[in-house]
Amino acid sequence: MKKANQHPNGFPELQWCWYRLEEMAPVLLYDMLALREAIFVVEQTCIYQELDGRDKSALHLLVKHDETVVACLRVLPPVETETRVRVGRVAVSSKWRKRGIARMMMIEAIEKIDLDYPSSDVFLDAQTYLQGFYETLGFKACGGEFLEDGIPHIPMQMQTSLNS
Repeated sequence: MKKANQHPNGFPELQWCWYRLEEMAPVLLYDMLALREAIFVVEQTCIYQELDGRDKSALHLLVKHDETVVACLRVLPPVETETRVRVGRVAVSSKWRKRGIARMMMIEAIEKIDLDYPSSDVFLDAQTYLQGFYETLGFKACGGEFLEDGIPHIPMQMQTSLNS
């Protein structure tokens, strides 16, 4: 577990930590998966295989309040000959939305990627309605819209500061 940067503008009641899957206590892992399932499967009424095997190699940013996960995302390292890093499973509990937490998590993830993978670009598949949000962080569409599990998405890319 590695402490994430503390954000001066917000939320002293929240704990921000990076984890590898094997570092998570079972209760913490359960909370993270329950949050993702509540949002991506139940709230979005989308039946899909949420456990896709990629969590095993990912680095997970968890935001906790009173030992409960209220937000999370994962960073997938480059695979094989690729140099790109992927961000995914960005989720914020409904009770904590509209407070800038997703933005702070994304900034933290971009900083972490820039540090750990300085020659890598950052990719994500954004739900299309969130394209504008990701553009404010420096992402640009890099392909056409597509359906993933019945939800419109758009591939987006950002060059890290050391790779621009």
